[in-house]
Amino acid sequence: MKALIIDDEIQIRRLLRMALESRGYEVFMAENGVTGLQEAIFRHPDVILLDLGLPDLDGVEVLKKLREWSNTPVLILTVRDQESIKIAAFEAGADDYVTKPFSTAELLARMAAIQRRQGSDARADWVIGDLVLDPLHHEAMLGETPLRLTPTEYALLAQLVRHAGKIVTLKHLLRAVWGPQAEDQSHYLRVYVNHLRKKLAGAKLEILNEPGIGYRLVECRIDR
Repeated sequence: MKALIIDDEIQIRRLLRMALESRGYEVFMAENGVTGLQEAIFRHPDVILLDLGLPDLDGVEVLKKLREWSNTPVLILTVRDQESIKIAAFEAGADDYVTKPFSTAELLARMAAIQRRQGSDARADWVIGDLVLDPLHHEAMLGETPLRLTPTEYALLAQLVRHAGKIVTLKHLLRAVWGPQAEDQSHYLRVYVNHLRKKLAGAKLEILNEPGIGYRLVECRIDR
């Protein structure tokens, strides 16, 4: 499991790192909002601990930007305990809220709870035709055969399978797979969609291109 800590206080980062590593987490850290968002994109953490009082961006703004492309569980850490701020954080997509100072035991319990909630949503396989995706283990099966995918290919295919039969916009796919900085890089999609089409050859599935709009994964009604 990977955890990302976004907090400008070095003492808090050190404390959290020790606590999380003792529970087997691989820990990444960022001291401001911009770096935190970049780390979230490249590290793909399983949980994020986010301070609201960051030096460059307000934590709520960081959370809003994160929620444009990610549903990673986020636990807010802050000295602010006003009800209005808590409401703003939850409305922006926070999963839980812990006020500083906090006990390590409470923090770990809250983290475990939000990850269990997230995990319960991720345990069911996603199925379309003879393609089965296991979102918990990031594995794919085509009939009885394992489908060998790179992490990027899996992330893209997962988005198409989750919205099977519907058009998934270019912007949504770029944000979900490569992060918000990639919105204008539509050539990424052309390359990786071609990879997926080749790997899905023989399946009764087709990735349709809706020019200028996005892509749609559908079941074929005739044998190819």
